[in-house]
Amino acid sequence: MKNKVFITGATGGMGQESLKRMVKDISLYDIVILALDTDESRKILQPYSEYDEVTIKYGDILNEELVAECVKDADIVLHIAALVSPAADYYPKKAMEINYGSARNIINAIFKHGQENHTKLVNIGTVAETGDRMPPIHWGRVGDPIKPSMFDYYAVSKIAAERLVIESGLKYWVSLRQTGIMGPAMSKITDAIMFHNCLDNVLEYVSDRDSGRLMKNLCHYEFSGNLPEDFWGHIYNIGGGESCRVSTYEMYQILYGAIGFRHLDDVINPKWYATRNFHGQYYLDSDKLENYLHFRRDGMEYFYNAYLENLGSKATAAKIICKLPFGQKLMGSIMKNMFIKPARSEHGTVRFIEENVEDHIDAYWGSKQNWDNIPDKLSAFQHFTDWETVVSIDHGYDEQKPEAALELSDLKSAAEFRGGQCLSQEMETGDWRTKQLFRCAFGHTFDASPRLILEGGHWCPVCERTSWNYSERAKVEPFLAQVWDPLHSPNENRVYKKIVSELDV
Repeated sequence: MKNKVFITGATGGMGQESLKRMVKDISLYDIVILALDTDESRKILQPYSEYDEVTIKYGDILNEELVAECVKDADIVLHIAALVSPAADYYPKKAMEINYGSARNIINAIFKHGQENHTKLVNIGTVAETGDRMPPIHWGRVGDPIKPSMFDYYAVSKIAAERLVIESGLKYWVSLRQTGIMGPAMSKITDAIMFHNCLDNVLEYVSDRDSGRLMKNLCHYEFSGNLPEDFWGHIYNIGGGESCRVSTYEMYQILYGAIGFRHLDDVINPKWYATRNFHGQYYLDSDKLENYLHFRRDGMEYFYNAYLENLGSKATAAKIICKLPFGQKLMGSIMKNMFIKPARSEHGTVRFIEENVEDHIDAYWGSKQNWDNIPDKLSAFQHFTDWETVVSIDHGYDEQKPEAALELSDLKSAAEFRGGQCLSQEMETGDWRTKQLFRCAFGHTFDASPRLILEGGHWCPVCERTSWNYSERAKVEPFLAQVWDPLHSPNENRVYKKIVSELDV
């Protein structure tokens, strides 16, 4: 029988770019697509309806019977569909329902058909799982602490889904943590989330085109026998590499410079921007995925060109205005008037300050005093500069050991470094899949595999689903303290309650 790929999220940015490339490889496999039945979905997918090898099913990914129908006989499931930010910020319960519920439906369907030792599940996670990694801890890797930023329910839902995938019992799975996707869609964002992205925050972006190439190459290499068996059963960071590493401020310098701004005081008010509690990092390990799938082609120049193309004639007009006497001030005023609307919207940083939303002020700046101390002019803002220095995050066990040599003592060491205990008394050497018994510093007991804890960076599910209680945890968890203490003062004690968890789905 011909190989079969089931793909979700084919009408989204990453999904469209994946499908566009996968149909060029159509001799290797048939494709089944599940998409919501909307006019937009039908318009996007209409060109693919002409392929005999492509089956399009319209419906809801939360429909268990429909998902089971799509999963039947699938060799690979590319699970790209999700309710992403900023939409997920407005509908946290819906985000959990879709992002966790869809993963659960797919896994259940694989087991229903007895395909758990054959079907390979590709889960798309997110860089937001590790949350705020502002300088000086801006270099990271898989296995660093799971630490979603406060109020980031997209990350919360994806963490729950990833845990489910890793612990599913499927023989073949992989979780690919997607970074910021640059391309035409990113150039059109006008939501309040743009002000959550701190000026000195960093991301190692990847293009929408390279993301699609990644999915296509994964299927091609798997079905042509060129994807090693050891690719499966791991978590990887998706990143575009060195040419895609940039701070928010550096990006703005290039984008605004391209439309005529010689300095940014006239267009950027630093008091509108959070100074923490977003997500992003430069990756120490993103080359691992590139070495398997060879997907990188684009650098940041691709995004800068997309930004100017999106502006069209407005870019030319801005350049002309900026050349006039006082033109930069005029153009900056025009743009600030445009940006103030999202900044004062429900999730806007300016609204948090103007309406004294204390928990959000604490989350995004640490205190009102910290916000007061931000200079009025960007030119007076003290930017971080030591970008190349890596602050290593200790994972609490001997990582130099080969995987096959992992012992119970390694788990016990890692658990102690996380402020807890490994309660199991025996473990087969080198077994990363079998769940062991743990207790966290707050007395919660839970089962988890070494893969989830050591490679995934996950820890206690009870602590994770209840609240953002990082200040309490950092006091007793040296592992977490490494990514909390450098960015927070010792007297920060606020606990942020979560309004939804996977148990509500």
